[in-house]
Amino acid sequence: MQNFWKRAFAGLAATATLLGGPVRAANDTWPTKPITFVVPFTPGGITDNTSRLLAKILGDKLGQPVMVDNRPGAGGSIGVEAASRQPPDGYTMIYGTQGTQAANLALYKNIRYDPVKDFVPVHAMSETPLILVINPNRPFKTVPELIAYAKANPGKLNFGSAGAGTGTHLTAELFQVATGTKMTHVPYKGSSPALTDLMSGNLDLMFDYPVVVMPFVQAGKLKPLAMTGKTRLSVAPEVPTMGELGFPRAESSAWSAVFMPAKTPPEIAKKLGDAIAQAIVDPEMLQVTEKFGSVPMKDLRDARLGEFVKTEIVRWRDVVQQSGAKLE
Repeated sequence: MQNFWKRAFAGLAATATLLGGPVRAANDTWPTKPITFVVPFTPGGITDNTSRLLAKILGDKLGQPVMVDNRPGAGGSIGVEAASRQPPDGYTMIYGTQGTQAANLALYKNIRYDPVKDFVPVHAMSETPLILVINPNRPFKTVPELIAYAKANPGKLNFGSAGAGTGTHLTAELFQVATGTKMTHVPYKGSSPALTDLMSGNLDLMFDYPVVVMPFVQAGKLKPLAMTGKTRLSVAPEVPTMGELGFPRAESSAWSAVFMPAKTPPEIAKKLGDAIAQAIVDPEMLQVTEKFGSVPMKDLRDARLGEFVKTEIVRWRDVVQQSGAKLE
């Protein structure tokens, strides 16, 4: 009988080693092969350029290539959904935004992923405020004057966007909710045609990213009234914040963060998070971040990032519901 129990315990120990040993070892040695970085937007542009630079820096730090995989569609939701279904083995990382992880839930009818349950929050990357610009020939020259004009002429002011559901659209909807105004949305297929119409006088105003509008501001073709971040930007130090002007509820930024599929081992998520924390303050990354008018989100990771996502889901759901914003 004594020999029986010895053999039984030995068998259990061997089973435990087979089940637990390799997993721990894999976590300790991760990564041992290339990592796929799913970016749910089209190649080119700010998002793609930033993600590719991050991938390069992470690859150097982790000792394995990080390969960008562009999967655009439905405001980023198609790529994010596909990535969330990948094996939780640490070899899929996901580029998420306030659109893919929050606003899209209220904008799209058929989102087939849960931004909270289907992901492991790893680390935030950066946030980018938008700048409110107007046609210089309009009768209002400040935010208070714009609000007064909009209230006196409900629905008559036209604002452009890079497309329904984009940050340029939702930021304007947030502004209307925060200021009690009502304007007419004119969606375009990208910022360029919208800005062309704004400068020609076919539109009254627009919210867009600093790197996009500042060249036109510097050329005198657009007039900036405010920016939506909490602090002024080095690329536009003369532009006041919404908070400074007395409208803190209109503050917002387009943010990005890295996630992994649910059930990815926490040791792997932490190791990747540590690498991202170093990458976003890398001098090369900081130079690009500042050029684009963005600010690194240094301390938002793990559970805190998860809680942040929950608050963003509620915030943008309320904006969409209160404004009546919809996808044309």
